[in-house]
Amino acid sequence: MTSPAKAMVAAAAMLLLLSTAAVAQHNYGDALHKSILFFEGQRSGRLPPDQRVRWRRDSALNDGATAGVDLTGGYYDAGDNVKFGFPMAFTTTLMSWGLIDFGKNFGSHGGEARAAVRWATDYLMKATATPNTVYVQVGDAFHDHSCWERPEDMDTPRTVYKVDPQHPGSDVAAETAAALAAGSIVFREADPAYSKRLLDRAISVFEFADKYRGAYSSSLYSAVCPCYCDYDGYQDELLWGAAWLHKASRQRVYRDYIKKNEVALGASDSINEFGWDNKHAGINILISKEVLMGKDSFFKSFQVNADNFICTLLPGISNHPQIEYSPGGLLFKVGNSNMQHVTSLSFLLLAYANYASHANVRVPCGGSSASPVVLRRVAKRQVDYILGDNPLRMSYMVGYGERFPRRIHHRGSSLPSVSAHPARIGCKAGAAYYGSSAPNPNLLVGAVVGGPSNTSDNFPDARAVFQQSEPTTYINAPLLGLLAYFSAHPNLPQSDGTD
Repeated sequence: MTSPAKAMVAAAAMLLLLSTAAVAQHNYGDALHKSILFFEGQRSGRLPPDQRVRWRRDSALNDGATAGVDLTGGYYDAGDNVKFGFPMAFTTTLMSWGLIDFGKNFGSHGGEARAAVRWATDYLMKATATPNTVYVQVGDAFHDHSCWERPEDMDTPRTVYKVDPQHPGSDVAAETAAALAAGSIVFREADPAYSKRLLDRAISVFEFADKYRGAYSSSLYSAVCPCYCDYDGYQDELLWGAAWLHKASRQRVYRDYIKKNEVALGASDSINEFGWDNKHAGINILISKEVLMGKDSFFKSFQVNADNFICTLLPGISNHPQIEYSPGGLLFKVGNSNMQHVTSLSFLLLAYANYASHANVRVPCGGSSASPVVLRRVAKRQVDYILGDNPLRMSYMVGYGERFPRRIHHRGSSLPSVSAHPARIGCKAGAAYYGSSAPNPNLLVGAVVGGPSNTSDNFPDARAVFQQSEPTTYINAPLLGLLAYFSAHPNLPQSDGTD
């Protein structure tokens, strides 16, 4: 796209993003409930009596047995049956961050949101029970992806992979420490004893991650790549883990660690991205809260990084080559599963807007500036796009609205349930269901799919196009905090009087 064309699209997108005239008034509370319910559909292990996604049954009850450990539980990351520790830990951190910052906005949904976090932290505690070891994956991705079968039926190898001093994985270990530390804050009041266990474990896991440095995709390349390779290095996860430990423990050692390693671990690198692999933007937003809330000017440089990052997300202000908006107003980054960028970056916009609002400051963007209201409106526009305010007039959340994806790339959803088809469906027998044009028989309510893969706002609703039709836990995780906030603040002001 030429520069003039990009400018026209950016201008149109800015009008869309800042418009408060929604196509429909969304029920953000209902969307929040459904977004949490999605995680029950992703559960692995023995399901509890209060399981609400009834078409799912127990699965993977012997996970870890080959290694002499109990690794049952946790979440399947997406539409397959592998438990990948790296994205699961990031999912846990982001769900927890939403509860920490917007907990009061969850209202009656707070309990079920904490239960979703605990299903993950319980598993991560099992995965880190052996000192100086983190079990980071259960399942052989190559064999799993060669089959199309229900998790209740799977007979592919449940190979266990770990990082240890001889096979380091600072990235996945530090992200796990971040998840446990964030979880400890979530349960600080609801379950103080559990909170303390999470924090104690987070401290020991971070020590392991920092002492034995290395990328887990170097130690376990054939197992974790290409699905969840660490392309951006482990340095950002070390800063990220330290930031969460500082927030959870308030111990000076982590404050000093962050400042000492700010340059060495690249706090300002790759600032334009945030996701399971790249934590740089999240690091700067999280640490900036200390400055903006008046607690610690020691971290002023992180606020500068955060301001610069926020500005790259604002159409009409940003000319960042890796951030675009579609004609319909959707934030777009090149790569698969675009909605992961939409939800995670929108969450950072909303979080930073709240910090800046508390400090009564605007975000400086070169010769202009943006108010917290502008940041909230941009974030809300993305949420509304997901829920149906888009050129196709369809929701990208399964079960929300009248029109939503019906053929998602998800084994359990696309195959008959155990109650409907008690007989086993084998590895290759599922291919007929995969190739069918029929809608999935089981609604994975609350699942948000990858969505449009380019700037044309198109979506095929085809099971085979996994880049667009597959849901993931890390798409939904940051959405919880967004939906909670907008359920409490559905109508944003057009202006704060200074825009």
